Amino acid sequence: MNDRRLVRPADESPTGPKRSLVMTLALACGVGVANIYFPQAITPLIAHGLRVRTGLAAAAVTAAQFGYAVGIFFLVPLGDRLVHRKLIPALLGITGLGLIGAGTAPDLAVLVVASAVVGAVTVVPQIIIPMAAGLVAADRRGAVTGTLLSGLIGGILLARTFSGVLGQWLGWRAPYLVAAALILILAAVMTAVLPATVPTSQERYPRLVTASLRLLREEPDLRRSCVYQATVFAGFSAAWTSLTLYVTGPAYHLGASAVGLIALVGAASMFCTPIAGRRTDRDGPDAINLVCILGALLASGILAFGSAGGAFGIVVLTVGMLVLDVSMQSGQVANQARIFVLRPEARGRLNTAYMTCAFLGGSAGSWLGVRAYDLLGWPGVCELLAVLPALALARHVVHLAARSRATPQDTPAESADKVAL
Repeated sequence: MNDRRLVRPADESPTGPKRSLVMTLALACGVGVANIYFPQAITPLIAHGLRVRTGLAAAAVTAAQFGYAVGIFFLVPLGDRLVHRKLIPALLGITGLGLIGAGTAPDLAVLVVASAVVGAVTVVPQIIIPMAAGLVAADRRGAVTGTLLSGLIGGILLARTFSGVLGQWLGWRAPYLVAAALILILAAVMTAVLPATVPTSQERYPRLVTASLRLLREEPDLRRSCVYQATVFAGFSAAWTSLTLYVTGPAYHLGASAVGLIALVGAASMFCTPIAGRRTDRDGPDAINLVCILGALLASGILAFGSAGGAFGIVVLTVGMLVLDVSMQSGQVANQARIFVLRPEARGRLNTAYMTCAFLGGSAGSWLGVRAYDLLGWPGVCELLAVLPALALARHVVHLAARSRATPQDTPAESADKVAL
């Protein structure tokens, strides 16, 4: 496909949602996705409270991300089949109950199970984003997606600040219980403000679920976007999970609130995604992806200097995580802009395939990050962070080489076949 022009689908309304609704949906994305990330900042507190090793306590983070991938695969397709005004509040309500279960868990095993359940049902952002994409014209889709992702990023990054500070004051259970209250309030708000939408599919549920696998097989640009995000997000997750262990360990002896403050600086990346969205609309996703992959590689080099320790080390870690945050989130804007024009009637299923791959990469990255830290320390984590985006860069080079070999006489299908691996 021509990466530089995003063609408006025939079924799309020429008018988009009001800005107030877009901002409310962005807030919902942030509050919803925060449940996957806030445990990262309180892993040492969980370990102390449940009397387990910190590396074992990190299983709660991995379980939440793996549960999220499972939930995306099995629940997000319902966004194409059911009415959003009923589906979204129901999922939020179940999420709230799961958070209460996690916050009252008597041991690590119960916490890990509850975390997996919370991860599986807190998939509302991945239903909202394709829903909103269907409400706007193609030439505004990147900008609106960028706004929603700004809310999502704010949730990801501020969640760590919220849990780190609150957990330091009131213990590790407090973030779970406060998050439960916020989610239940959000469920009531969404019932009132969500627009009336018509399901885009009447297919049976089993076929909807397997449709994501079919789309992965049939759409080379979807597969390529999945590779980009899975690898970069794996590095992102490895870095954040290990950063908590590093700064609260012997190298710095800081508390969980310090991780939250580093994340607070990283929250500046939420202001970059609307810019990335507009640049994607103008220049096409491929150009943005290349910059973001290179940015992730740069971040690995910056973070390596965090071994210096002291104030300099903290500054370097903060800058490196900011560069990594901006790179990962801006790349996501480009990837989703690319996949949402492939089949407008199947945006939810496209997003299902994409985000399932992304969070499988993220959960693997969290696990690998802890292993790398245990074996090689912080330098090992930085090496892992360098390797993962390098895989995305290699895939991008293959795509560019294949595209350069395509002749003007090629049909779009022939060109796609050449580009696909």
